[in-house]
Amino acid sequence: MTHYVLPAPVQPALPVEGSTALFPVRRVFCVGRNYAAHRREMGGDERDRPFFFQKPADALVPPGLPVPYPSLTKNLHHEIELVAALGADGADVSPDEALAMVWGYAAGVDLTRRDLQNAAKDKGQPWEAGKAFDASAPIGLIRPVDRSGHPKGGIRLSVNGEVRQEAQLSDMIWSVAEVIAQASRLWRLEAGDLIFTGTPEGVGPLNPGDQVEGEIEDVGRVSFHIA
Repeated sequence: MTHYVLPAPVQPALPVEGSTALFPVRRVFCVGRNYAAHRREMGGDERDRPFFFQKPADALVPPGLPVPYPSLTKNLHHEIELVAALGADGADVSPDEALAMVWGYAAGVDLTRRDLQNAAKDKGQPWEAGKAFDASAPIGLIRPVDRSGHPKGGIRLSVNGEVRQEAQLSDMIWSVAEVIAQASRLWRLEAGDLIFTGTPEGVGPLNPGDQVEGEIEDVGRVSFHIA
């Protein structure tokens, strides 16, 4: 039996639709600027390739829990995203092989301390303070791919009943298969990894007391309250 000098961290895990079993999370990858309209609203060139950053696995907020308004920001933004949950390992895979690695999908929100992110950009510094903070990744139930198939429909987010973001998954610059393939050239992907695949235009601020509702067709919902 292994003994540790400190209590071992709890394994981050997410609930699965229609099951009492949990999905264990290894790493959380995120794709930046993967919708042309969002790339334009953030001041980017839509010809550029999307890029990757990460959040810690313990930044995930499972369904039903409130999200505390984070410290040191006055400009917290919402970004709804399709999340691919991987159930197989792979390195340097092709787009044709990539979808076979997907175990399921979920609706997630990449919360961003936009003022801290922009300050880091201006100084050429990393984005961790703006993207990888505690409770920065609310997420819904994971729906197994054998139930959902590979989704192709709409994605939307509302705040207090007002629609803020609405698009089609087909508006992605890189498809889910292409995102997984590209990530697998940078890292060896493994079962338990999550990939947030980018957000459509309409990102905007959240305040304490706001109720956020997101939905992706054939995938499910994400819902949370900003405390």
